[in-house]
Amino acid sequence: MNPAITHVLNFFAYAHLPPHLQVVSESFFRLAQEVANRAPNSPETTVALRKLLESKDCAVRAMLPN
Repeated sequence: MNPAITHVLNFFAYAHLPPHLQVVSESFFRLAQEVANRAPNSPETTVALRKLLESKDCAVRAMLPN
């Protein structure tokens, strides 16, 4: 696997989060793993994962108190 893809995948870890945030983050982790395993080792795959990471970050932040 491309090192850039592996690097981005590290940011999908969720075990360190509180349980109510783990629930949100876990789905993104699973999708990121699937994309990384099925898509070719290409720059576009890395970009797709980075955009998914942005989405995950927004979804997790949406669960934080205002």
